[in-house]
This record gives sequence, C-alpha cells and structure tokens, in this order.
Amino acid sequence: MTKVEQIQAEIEALSKEDFVRLREWFAERDWLLWDKQLEADIADGKLDVSRQPSAVSRQP
Repeated sequence: MTKVEQIQAEIEALSKEDFVRLREWFAERDWLLWDKQLEADIADGKLDVSRQPSAVSRQP
C-alpha cells in the first residue's frame, strides 16, 4: 500500500466531524500555497501584462 493509499484509507475512517475539519484545513492550505505561487509569479514578472505580447491581433 502506498503512502497516498494509506492516507486515503485513514481519511475514509474519519468521523464526519473530523472529515469536515480536515477538509477545511486542506482547503485553507491549498489557498495559502496558491497565494504563495501567485506572489512568486508576480515577483518574477510572469503576470505583468504590459510586458507580454497581446493575444488580440491588431489591424493596421
């Protein structure tokens, strides 16, 4: 059994209340990681639209 399969089995065995707590924790952690990645992308200039070529074709 892999580590992920073991975790999945343990999650299946949780009470409803513990599952809700885990789900809330996981969602919060997911958002925090997303925020960190977004901040890193902004710092690296990856989201600076003024520096990226336009996807809209321009007509003369």
